[in-house]
Amino acid sequence: MHWLRGVPVTALTADERWDLVDLVVGEVVSTGTVRRTLADALGDLTVKPLTGFPVALAVLYAFWSVFSSFAGDLVTDGFMIGFFDGFWLPWLQNVWPDPQSLLYFVFVGDPSAETCFDAFGVLTSGLFVSIGVVLPAVFIFYLTMTLLEDSGYLPRLAVLADTFLHKIGLHGYAIVPTILGLGCNVPAVTATRVLETGKQRFMMMTLLAIFIPCGAQLGIMLSVIPDLVGWVMLYLIVGFAVFGFVLNRVVPGENPEILIDIPPYRWPVRENVLKKLYNRTRGYLKEAVPFVLFGILLVNVLYLAGVIGAVAGALAPLFVTWFGVPAETVGPLIAAFLRKDLAVAQLSTIAMTPYQMITSVVLISIYFPCVATFVVMIREGWKQLLAAVAVLMVVVVLYGGAIHGIGILLGVA
Repeated sequence: MHWLRGVPVTALTADERWDLVDLVVGEVVSTGTVRRTLADALGDLTVKPLTGFPVALAVLYAFWSVFSSFAGDLVTDGFMIGFFDGFWLPWLQNVWPDPQSLLYFVFVGDPSAETCFDAFGVLTSGLFVSIGVVLPAVFIFYLTMTLLEDSGYLPRLAVLADTFLHKIGLHGYAIVPTILGLGCNVPAVTATRVLETGKQRFMMMTLLAIFIPCGAQLGIMLSVIPDLVGWVMLYLIVGFAVFGFVLNRVVPGENPEILIDIPPYRWPVRENVLKKLYNRTRGYLKEAVPFVLFGILLVNVLYLAGVIGAVAGALAPLFVTWFGVPAETVGPLIAAFLRKDLAVAQLSTIAMTPYQMITSVVLISIYFPCVATFVVMIREGWKQLLAAVAVLMVVVVLYGGAIHGIGILLGVA
């Protein structure tokens, strides 16, 4: 029991207790004048909904503009295409013996191709896609992501995003794996661990695998169907919201309120930025590039063995009648299990209408996650993986059919 001047504290009156509080406060608290800085003002403006949402839209628009301008216009169109089509492809076609051999078809591709993109060999399209197109995209994505993260803006974006994400059963910090997924779904699945409940982690992992295209896929989409990327993203965003809302109603579990510490704005430390950029880019080169090369190798072998033609024939009625896309899209869908960016590149070589192209690319996106993401999902637990696959199959059939139905109603399908 605590005593004050010989009297038990519990025996004090209310006024005496308030006097005691004032006495303690007077001894331990010192006051002064707080000068608000520009960083404090910016911190308030970027976290309040009225001013925060326009700032968030401006930041994301700038993020997207830098991403597409640097990766697509400057590096890929300005340098990589000239190198791969002007030097690398002609050199390979000259030095590789016997253009009619199977090895030539697998590693160099079409002997009459004039671009690496059309050749579709392991050493032509494989290297061009992974190094010439995707590497610049993931590099600039990781750089801008690191700057947003280290400057202190990302936690504020999480608070703003909570307004929307909470309505579909997710935490505001779900914006972190969502943005990471736009770079690569593999680290994004791991990042779902920042969410508090099993329900939130399962929902985020499932929605991530279905509706969030990776940076590699975005880079290819910007290169081969730049005029249709907006429609594809619109369908994916709508699907994310609709099926997130449904999952929130059917998946049992809790959705607690957001409670996070928001750090002050600060300049990113150069050494930390370079270290994160190096580790993340090295991870892409180590984990993703081999899958791209292996994917093209496997697809070429399957073509030579007649497997893709047989599967396309068996699934043709479903694709033509239910999804409204050509039967030839079965091949890219098989390739999508290895790399979705590779599958989108394959789609660009198939003759179809613009709406069929939009439907096909959306199907590629919501179809089974790539094998690298699949492996990471296994690590999160077999039950979660099987449940996510079941959800995915339902979503593909329902949403793919719905997109075809919308096209019929609009008269464009």
